[in-house]
Amino acid sequence: MVATAVWSSRRLVQEPYDLALNLGLCGSFRSSLSPGTVVHVVSDSLPELGAEDGDAFLSLQQLKLIEDDESPFSGGRLVNSSPPGSAALARLPAAHGITVNTVHGNERSIAAVVGRVDADVESMEGAAFMYACLVHGLPFAQIRAVSNRVERRNRDAWRIPQAVAGLCEVAQDFLEHA
Repeated sequence: MVATAVWSSRRLVQEPYDLALNLGLCGSFRSSLSPGTVVHVVSDSLPELGAEDGDAFLSLQQLKLIEDDESPFSGGRLVNSSPPGSAALARLPAAHGITVNTVHGNERSIAAVVGRVDADVESMEGAAFMYACLVHGLPFAQIRAVSNRVERRNRDAWRIPQAVAGLCEVAQDFLEHA
C-alpha cells in the first residue's frame, strides 16, 4: 500500500498522463462475485486506518482527525466519481473495495471488517492508487479480477489463472476501444 502510493505519486509528478489504470487481483466478500469475475472498483477505503479502543475500532473520522468529506474523501471513502468513458468499463460490475495491509483469512477478522464497512472486494493497494490519482486530479480506473473468496486461507479454491485471463481480456478490450 505504501509503495503503491509513493510510486504512483512519484510517476504522476514526473510526466503528464491522460489516464491511469490499476489492474490487479482481489478477494471477494460476496458470493455473487465468484473467482474469475472482473470488477470496476468505484470506491475504496482503508478500514485498518484508525485506532483500537478496547474491543472497539475507531476510524480516522471517529477520532476527528479527518472529516468524512475532506479531500480526497467523499463520505469517508475514496470515490471515482468520473471514471473514463469506456464500453469495456461500463460492462463490468461496480464494486466497493477495501485496501488492507493484511488480507483477511480469519473468520473473526472477516466478520469484524464486514460489520464495519460496506465492501465487495479487498486488495492490498487499490486505495493507495486511487488516493494518488484523486490528489493529482488524474482520471483513473481500478479494475480487479476476483481470484478467491475472502475466507480462511484455502489455496485449493484460488482461481488465479482464470482471474488473470479475465483481467487480460478486459484490459485488452479497454485499450483497443479507448
